Amino acid sequence: MKQLLTLGAMMIASTLSLSAQKAMTAPAGGKAISDELIGIFFEDISSSADGGLYAELIQNGSFEFSPVERDGWGPGTAWRMVRPGHSTGYMQPMQLNPIHPNNPNYMRLHTERAKQYYDYNGWTGFGISNNGFDGINVKKGAAYDFSAFFRNIKGDAKKVRVVLTVSSGWNQQKSLGEVEFTVGNSSWNKFSATITATEDAPNASLQILCLTVGDMDVDMVSLMPQDTYMGHGLRKDLAQALADLKPKFMRFPGGCVVHGGGDGFWNTYRWKTTVGPKETRKQQKNTWGYHQSVGLGYFEYFQFCEDLGMDPLPILPCGVSCQGANGGWNMRGQAQDVVPMSEMDEWVDEALDLIEWANGDVNTKWGKVRADAGHPKPFNLKYLGLGNEEKISPEFIERFKYIYNKVTKAHPEIVIVGTAGPGSHPGNGDYEAGWKLAVETGMPIMDEHYYEQKEYFMNTRQYDNYPRDRKTKVYLGEYAAKDKKLQDALAEALYLLHVERNGDVVCMTSYAPLFARKNATNWNPDLIYFDNERPFLTCSYYVQQMFGQSAGQYYYGDCVTIKDATEKLNEQSVVLNVKTRELFVKICNDTADKKTAAIDLSRFKTLKPAAKKTTLSGNPGDENNFDQQPIAPVVEDVKVSKKMNLELPPYSFTMLTIKL
Repeated sequence: MKQLLTLGAMMIASTLSLSAQKAMTAPAGGKAISDELIGIFFEDISSSADGGLYAELIQNGSFEFSPVERDGWGPGTAWRMVRPGHSTGYMQPMQLNPIHPNNPNYMRLHTERAKQYYDYNGWTGFGISNNGFDGINVKKGAAYDFSAFFRNIKGDAKKVRVVLTVSSGWNQQKSLGEVEFTVGNSSWNKFSATITATEDAPNASLQILCLTVGDMDVDMVSLMPQDTYMGHGLRKDLAQALADLKPKFMRFPGGCVVHGGGDGFWNTYRWKTTVGPKETRKQQKNTWGYHQSVGLGYFEYFQFCEDLGMDPLPILPCGVSCQGANGGWNMRGQAQDVVPMSEMDEWVDEALDLIEWANGDVNTKWGKVRADAGHPKPFNLKYLGLGNEEKISPEFIERFKYIYNKVTKAHPEIVIVGTAGPGSHPGNGDYEAGWKLAVETGMPIMDEHYYEQKEYFMNTRQYDNYPRDRKTKVYLGEYAAKDKKLQDALAEALYLLHVERNGDVVCMTSYAPLFARKNATNWNPDLIYFDNERPFLTCSYYVQQMFGQSAGQYYYGDCVTIKDATEKLNEQSVVLNVKTRELFVKICNDTADKKTAAIDLSRFKTLKPAAKKTTLSGNPGDENNFDQQPIAPVVEDVKVSKKMNLELPPYSFTMLTIKL
């Protein structure tokens, strides 16, 4: 019976049916490969975090937007003054005695008259309103946790009304749920309540109205849905889309975000200011031109990795900025900001302290910080990335070696992932310098990045020629064909078959970028696009999903023969997962003709006849977008045998999932 593939369906079925199986011995003829080939790379680009994976519904709730980030921005960005009933007053950004030095800005509400001659159906008060990220999307019956810090500055205790509202006509508002507080203390206090929405509204706003004359301070305004992924503050549908990929690891927080991107080293991401209470975290400009609240910080990244069973792969800077920093290139072909060697121990400590925070006992300094945040058990960090796509300059090499040697001496158990620089192709100067550095240091894993047209992925077989005697393995950390049509996804499938065949050299891969918000996209293509209502999944997403669902430890290259094969059909894969006792046969037909594959699985003695066939196919120029999503895998039950023929539709990627 055929059915459209729903997110997670195959993952759940596989887990339930195979959980009781025992591992098996691989038949002869297989090559040992990595079973961690498919992971994800999260960078806060295209509003992936705030307004995206991070479920917070209020934009600029901490009033930390700054003119330094973008012309015209300031603490009041995303907020507007409201004065129903012709109330009067004014709002004033302040920095005197903030909640925490890392969070210096807040808003003062001066209420001069809370009500004038009349009100609008009981709607009075002076205050501020926030419509989130292109509107606050609320659902009838859903509960939302509101919190804010208030401080009474002048006058009587303040009666404060907090209301979820939607326009109900000209100059009219309707309440979707509300709560009232009394603010009498002259020091900062956190107020919390739950608001349950009375109806669906895709474009709601949150109003904070002071009903008492005088001055009151407001900061750290939050509206969080109670229904988040595993209760950990991430948007449920977006997190589930990632879970359905069955990723083995997650690389974060970037990307260019790591080392300041185009703004210089001052804008470097500092993990220590992202792990404490939200009001103590230090926000900053995002490399991609917008504000970064770090509500989704290192603690949330690690928690999400644990929730999905992924290995965390945090990336730290090496004391060198992105080569494109400060908007130009100097006479040496680089524009890197560099940390003086006399100051490099600070960046060594950044790495050593992160390892202690992730893995240390609760009695250690940074292990206690993790425990105080609600996670006394270690996160069991295994991988640590040093550097992201920096030009492999003499300055970079000197600083990388300095950090690498000190970290590996202190923690030989940590697997270090280095960088091959931009444009990681053989013959590229940075690539060659990066690999020379890898050989000199004995680096365990090298991170390569490249974005190319589909023809590159269809025709290039880069890893066939990599030396097998190198200690250093490859992590293809950023790659994608430069469009999102089915034909681009099939080119990526062909390339991943090549990667899988070379899984003794390549140990990890991750498509990039991961997310892009509608009307806020910095880069195309991306794996998942989304708006406030839903994600839409690209053709490339489904290719990644099929490979993520078919991880294994052994590759067999002589089981499939394609009749009338063309150059494009020189890749196929048979992968065995000895842990789950599953066999995966994957074949890509990137031609306009139907093809037939002859399959011989005679070496697998315990093959069961009932299997699943997953097919991704369609017109090569089709793509999924917000208006339509014509491409999705189709799953059907099939019977298999040790020797059989398999029909391959034109422009298709087909996978058999066979139980042993």
